[in-house]
Amino acid sequence: MMIDSSVRTQKLLDIDNRIDTLVKKIELLRYVNPTNIEEEKQKFFASKYLTDPVFVYPERDFDKFKLHSEFFALPLEEIQDERIRNLYEEIIYFYSGLIQCIETIGEGKKFYYNSLRSFGSPTEEDVENAKFILHFEDKDEKSSVFQPKYSPTQAAEIFKEYGKKYAFDFNIKHSTTMSAIAMVLNSTQSLVLNDHYTYSENEMGILTNHEIGVHMVTTMNGLKHPLKIFSHGFPNNVETQEGLAVFSEYMSGNLTLKRLKELAYRVLAVNGLAKGYSFSKTFRSLHNTFDLNREDAFYITVRAYRGGGFTKDYLYLTGLKKIYNYYKNNKDLNVLLTGKVTLEFADEIEYLIANNLAVRPEFITDSYAENSNTDTTLNFILDNLK
Repeated sequence: MMIDSSVRTQKLLDIDNRIDTLVKKIELLRYVNPTNIEEEKQKFFASKYLTDPVFVYPERDFDKFKLHSEFFALPLEEIQDERIRNLYEEIIYFYSGLIQCIETIGEGKKFYYNSLRSFGSPTEEDVENAKFILHFEDKDEKSSVFQPKYSPTQAAEIFKEYGKKYAFDFNIKHSTTMSAIAMVLNSTQSLVLNDHYTYSENEMGILTNHEIGVHMVTTMNGLKHPLKIFSHGFPNNVETQEGLAVFSEYMSGNLTLKRLKELAYRVLAVNGLAKGYSFSKTFRSLHNTFDLNREDAFYITVRAYRGGGFTKDYLYLTGLKKIYNYYKNNKDLNVLLTGKVTLEFADEIEYLIANNLAVRPEFITDSYAENSNTDTTLNFILDNLK
């Protein structure tokens, strides 16, 4: 595409490039995942769910004070377009918040309050939505599609084959120190698989559409713009990105009530955190009160309590509801695939495209072409979430 070569545009590009350099140092998921999850799980189970785990985290490899000062020293006043300048101001504050999260990982309430500022916590309405989902009886839990089947090596081959739908390459890595069963690392265009996990057929359907069909698609689209904010992320983009990813599960026909309940349990785990419950109390609530098996209850609780209290997990369900409503209102989903963007900034994305500072997405989520969901219960639930 033709880029405006004026001085004002060059100043914007210079600031954008500088932000990109700084942001590459602060990928939160690199630091917040404990390195001793499996050891602590065994101790926790041996204690009859009474002694809270003590997690250990990776070392930071950046100078937090220097990074903060470099962000706030950026000459945003040189961005003459007020609309774009306001966007970049929000970006600076958002990433400053993420630095504060990273610098307090493992420090209990300090991390929790920083996480709260960056990601928020569930409202009463969100909690009611979660409990509403759990009222429905899942009749297919013992189906063969939910049984462990694929080793991490076999799963990697399935991901590679699925990736052929898109004209891009990505790396596949393995980890023994992650709480998720799979995740995309945006900065290295990598899919990371949990080497302790055996994947079911349904999980592979979910993960291919979720991780590759959305997270990797938005990663690769983000690299196509002259402005790198599309790659490193708009403010508060987690809700939109996870909503798009779960919606891809739905459109591909892989979203199940079992999976939807998992998102509901995550909301309840974060709500327990917000109420000040201990790790063990939240675990027992999921396991005993809400009948979740102990393995899943443990990992969902880990996801919420890692770092000292990581609240972002409730956003999967709120994001799904927002994207579902957006789709039902015949809005253009493609604009949200342009990179690591936020639904609330859809108009700003169109503005940047109109001003030759962004491009339409090259890669489009395959599942969005046609709604393959046949589960009427899921439709009823999604239509009736508050």
